[in-house]
This record gives sequence, structure tokens and C-alpha cells, in this order.
Amino acid sequence: MRSAVLVDVVRSASGKGKAGGALSEIHPIDLLAEVLRSLVARNDIDPVLVDDVIGGCVGQAAEQAGNITRSAALAAGLPESTPATTVTRACGSSQQAVHFAAQGVLAGSYDVAIACGVESMSRVPMGTAPMGRDLVGAGLAQRYPEGWISQGVAAELVAKKYGLNRDDVDRYAQESHRRAAAAAAAGHYDREIVPVPVPGGAHGTDETIRAATTRESLAKLRASFHSEESDRRFPGLGWVITPGNSSPLTDAAAATLIMSEEKAAQLGLTPRARFVDFTVAGDDPLYMLTAPIPATRTLLDRTGRTLDQIDIYEVNEAFASVPLAWAREFDADPARLNPAGGAISLGHAIGASGVRLLATMVGELERTGGRYGLQTMCEHGGMANALLIERL
Repeated sequence: MRSAVLVDVVRSASGKGKAGGALSEIHPIDLLAEVLRSLVARNDIDPVLVDDVIGGCVGQAAEQAGNITRSAALAAGLPESTPATTVTRACGSSQQAVHFAAQGVLAGSYDVAIACGVESMSRVPMGTAPMGRDLVGAGLAQRYPEGWISQGVAAELVAKKYGLNRDDVDRYAQESHRRAAAAAAAGHYDREIVPVPVPGGAHGTDETIRAATTRESLAKLRASFHSEESDRRFPGLGWVITPGNSSPLTDAAAATLIMSEEKAAQLGLTPRARFVDFTVAGDDPLYMLTAPIPATRTLLDRTGRTLDQIDIYEVNEAFASVPLAWAREFDADPARLNPAGGAISLGHAIGASGVRLLATMVGELERTGGRYGLQTMCEHGGMANALLIERL
């Protein structure tokens, strides 16, 4: 039976997704191209061997329109004969790219593939492409007459369902920054981050980590999604979600080199991890952010494993209530949950986050000697991807 292995995975450091952010002057094509170029160069592979490049991007409009993955592959110097495509599964877009690439290897369609992702939220702000109510046709409106809600309100609904108060989510956010700051200071991200040339130098340090974050400073922030309309529609919510316990707007790119184990041996490359299994799940689109729970449950059932057999769980920190709800559902060990920080501290460049989580998870497994890592992330519309890897 063929196996799909991860040979390497890299990412840019995060940049604040606003004007003046560290990566805001870099075109998203060039941002992704730089990461692709670094991945190929540091593994010294002939790029003609790459059968396909699959990339995630959520805001496929303006500078990110027109199959940005193909444009970035060409900008990176890959051969014109190397195909590329751009996929979207909302925040899980680049994780879906990883699934497709590894599944292509397992199926025998590819020997070598690159999965990647990019999002420049400073240059292509959320909402540049139509979102939310703009995308509700007659059939969807008939099935869901109450209409869509924002992800922030969904995060509030999740918090209420799982009994999470303001101190719970703020405490979690503070710990995310503490863990990320400690990991950065100890050099734990050094292998995964590739510097990106920017005007005046190179950017190689995550700009979104706030080492000085305290629960007291977080407690001063006002709820982001509280309004008279939302109060009428959802009476009794605690309104605990703030900018401090949510993931920030971020610019970043990430990429991973995936191939068959046989091809890696033929090329003299040492794989870092093996892909064990993948799942994707749908859940209530109103709650929207709970699908990592059924996705994880299905993944564990399919692989015959229990959560206590998993050494690290990366559950994307879109909002603090998401990983906290997941942890309560599975009675998960908090020490194994996002141990090097997550999207609240490291940023959530939505098209790149799936591969970013993978980079951090592989690095932590290697650093700690863990064997298995589980990754899952919530996605707009009530979906989630989950995957299980084994460190080699």
C-alpha cells in the first residue's frame, strides 16, 4: 500500500493584516512565491518533479483572484509545465489543499505534490469578495429563514452552549500569547519560518504575538458583536467575544512538500511525518464553528484511536470559544492543546492557516518526541477538516 509522507513544511512569519503591517507591501502572489521558492530550494529537489501545486485562498478577489496558486508557482520559478490550482473551504482552505495533495499521492495520481496557502488580509480585506447575506439565494433562504449570522455571533453561541464565561476565554487568549512568546524566544519556530524579503530587510518574526498580554488588559476590551439586533435575536448571550480573544487579521503564506514514501527514498529525502487519515465534516451552519467536534470523532473512529493516544492537538483558535468547546467535548488535556500557541497569538491568515498549523504541529512533535498529532479547524458554513499525522 502506498503511503503519503510530509518531507518538509515552511511558512512566513505572520504580519498584521492592516496597512503598515510587516507584509502589507508584499503582493500576495509574491508572498506565496517566496515561500514556495524556499521550500523547493531548501530540499534541493528538481521542481520538474512536482506533479501539482494545490493552494488555499479564501478571498479570491482583487489581487488574489485568477488562480493565485498558479501565478505564485510561476513567480517562484517552477516550470511552466507544473500545474496548479486554488481551492477554498473557508478557513480550512489550505488544510483541504493538504488533504487533496496527500490523497492524490495515496491514490497514485501524484508522486510529488505541494500543498500551500496564502492570504493577504491587508491588501484584500475580508468582504472584498461577496460574503454572508450576499450569497443567500432563494433555496437557502427557504431552508434557513432566520438567515446567516456572523462568525463572531456563532462564537458567542458556542460559548453559551459550553458554559464559557468572559474569564474563561480571556484566560485562554492570554495563555495562547504566553505559549507563543515562550516558543518564539526558545527558537521553536526557527525551522518552520522562512524570512520574506520586505522593503528595508526581511521579515522573519511573528508580528501578531503580544507577549505583554494579561487578563487585566484583555478584560478592558469591549465585546465585538453585541448589538440591539443580536440581543433581540439571541437573548441571554454573555457577549464574551472581543478582539483580544479572537484571531487577528493576518498576512501570511505557508507550503508543504508531500510525496510517496518510495519517491522520498529514491530522492534521498528523509520524511518528517506520515499522513494517517483525513476527514471532513459538516454541522449546524448557525452554530457554524462546532464541526471540528464531529470531524475529530469520525477521525478517531476511523483510525481506531482514542484522544489520549494523541500527543498534540492543533485546534484552530479562530475564537477562544472554539478550542475550549472542543476540549470540553473530549475532556482533552489542555497541555496538549495548541502547546506552542495558536491563531490568537500566531495569527489567522485564513487561506494559509491550515498549513501553518501543520508546520507548528510537526515541529512540536519533533521537539517533544511525540508520535501522533491531530489537526482540525472550523470553517464558515458549519464545516471542518481533521487530519492525523505520525511523526517519523
